[in-house]
Amino acid sequence: MSGTVILSEGEEFDHVIHEVSKHINLYVMAFEKEERTITRLEKRKNMYGGNGTVYMIQMFDQEELANNRLAAYMVLLNKGDESGFHTHSVRNEQELYVVFHGIGEYRERTGTDGPIRKKILQKGDITAISSIGYHSVENTGDEPLIMFVITTNNP
Repeated sequence: MSGTVILSEGEEFDHVIHEVSKHINLYVMAFEKEERTITRLEKRKNMYGGNGTVYMIQMFDQEELANNRLAAYMVLLNKGDESGFHTHSVRNEQELYVVFHGIGEYRERTGTDGPIRKKILQKGDITAISSIGYHSVENTGDEPLIMFVITTNNP
């Protein structure tokens, strides 16, 4: 375990916020509200069957934006961290990823067995997935992969 540092959840979350704050100002001003910082940070181990840990930094309260899925940062701190293949078809959501920092690989396919299309992601790239598609993203670089996630909903 040489080089491994074990952090408590509080220290771990502080570390995530510190790393992200190097690249993004984590403040938001919601309509008719005072400027503030994040509302919550979620840790998702093996998200959708992927490897490692994905952190979701929520910027708005539940009632401020539809589904509270708008304006979230997806953070994959370490090389190899990924969200596994998944779809948003049940909720009829479309999703956009805007890459703010790092390098990763975005994958998409139609259905559970369709051919996989891949795209290397880097700062400034944008991907979009329809509600019927399956997608996955992995941090393939040595720096944190930080993406702004925008999810639309068409009930």
